[in-house]
Amino acid sequence: MRRGFDSTFILMFLVMLTSAAGNTALQSVLPALGRSLGVKDSAVAAAFSVSALLWVIAAPFWANRSDRHGRRVMILLGMGGFCLSLLLCGVFLALGINGWIGGTSAFLLFILGRLIYGTFGSAAPPAVQALVAGNTTREERTRALTLLASAFGLGTIMGPAIAPYLILGHIGTFHVGLAGPAFVFAAFGAIMFVLVRTRLPDDRDLGAEAHGAANAYPSIGGQSSGASVKAATSPKGTQVGYLDPRIRTWMMAGLVMGHAQAMTSQAIGFLVIDRMNLPPAQALESTGLVLMMGAGASLLAQWGLIPLLNLRPRMLVLVGLVLAAFGTALTGLAPSLYGIATAYALASLGFGFTRPGFTAGSSLAVGAESQGSVAGKVTSINGASFVLGPSIGVGLYQITHALPYVVAGAACVTLFVWCWFALRDPAPAEVTRFDDPVV
Repeated sequence: MRRGFDSTFILMFLVMLTSAAGNTALQSVLPALGRSLGVKDSAVAAAFSVSALLWVIAAPFWANRSDRHGRRVMILLGMGGFCLSLLLCGVFLALGINGWIGGTSAFLLFILGRLIYGTFGSAAPPAVQALVAGNTTREERTRALTLLASAFGLGTIMGPAIAPYLILGHIGTFHVGLAGPAFVFAAFGAIMFVLVRTRLPDDRDLGAEAHGAANAYPSIGGQSSGASVKAATSPKGTQVGYLDPRIRTWMMAGLVMGHAQAMTSQAIGFLVIDRMNLPPAQALESTGLVLMMGAGASLLAQWGLIPLLNLRPRMLVLVGLVLAAFGTALTGLAPSLYGIATAYALASLGFGFTRPGFTAGSSLAVGAESQGSVAGKVTSINGASFVLGPSIGVGLYQITHALPYVVAGAACVTLFVWCWFALRDPAPAEVTRFDDPVV
């Protein structure tokens, strides 16, 4: 790497880590917050669905602007949106906690705050990628961006892990309570904003090769698959449509798998509260434990088992679907915290296989000239799963607590049968080898 880049890379890694951890920390406490404020569970899911929708729409736009107008400006815009969003969310939730406004009003205002994150928070990741790409040689680039992308995976573990410790007490007569994680991560975001503002130099001379790519929405259960790295390291070439015969089956499989994962992960906080019969605030540690085990199992698959087993994409998908089917169904039926945590970890392990399998299969199906386009399609499919998936899962949960997990398990079984006949491993091309660590 170029001289002086080490400190810049560390700063960029922290920007990505803060963005992912802040979002997942807030996700982990939101079920408890919704129950404490007397808000319908469906409204809690909607708060993140609308944010994910705007992220999916805005991320490609900011990625293109980053290439044309400078990365430092886009990183500042993204971190500014992140900080402002969490600050407003914390204020609105705290007003509801203290009874100054009603719970429904607090959540409606909270959703407005989430719109800011979805719209502007997505500006930072592609700009961070482009900045790193512009400060590395071609040989170093993929490994550097892969390490950078791992910050999102680590963030999905760190956010739920530390969220219970960020529940604050009173400031005078003002009770912060469950709104604490929003305020704390808003402060972290402000620190990152200041560091970027004062430490990053002008980057307008990075060159044409220094381009970034849209990242999938950082959500619980939504670890990166590596597609964004592929898009950021591939030259812009021939565009490929979602219904192109070479990738159509992979796209459909990825969409169904992603929705099954999003449905189950968003409802897990409610399941812990209800199954353990705990007051909302006291369920945070248990929820955090379940989410950490799930994220850890997914990363175990992607960082450890996949390189070790060296399975082809089709087999990754099939093995993952079997594990995910058993894990999701058992999660819905588990009577204890231990049962929920281990079953959810099994499901996450399965999804940890399917997501890289879907990514690699799509990549191998096309030639070198279409790698960037297909990687962008994979990222958008991963992000789209978290637009409707959470609301569908929580809607089913309100009917019967086990229903989203049973439905997700049935969807995985059905998809397994379809993939057995429909998916075929394409012949690997030299430029699309799937032997690098996937994050």
